[in-house]
Amino acid sequence: MKELAERFIGKECLLYTFDGGRQYEGTVKEVTDGALLIEKDGAEEAVNLDFIIRIREYPKNKKGKKKSLVLD
Repeated sequence: MKELAERFIGKECLLYTFDGGRQYEGTVKEVTDGALLIEKDGAEEAVNLDFIIRIREYPKNKKGKKKSLVLD
């Protein structure tokens, strides 16, 4: 998972976890052996890689802007 997560460094992503269906949103800053560091609005948060089940880039519309509504 670490190698795959490193592809998203510097990109704005959505992270899905299996602990309560929690969803994280932010820019991936760093990936270590056990955690992923994300930043949103100047605040940083570390997420355990063992709990992440899905990582994807934030969807954009045809004009390149972030979609206002993301349905999964």
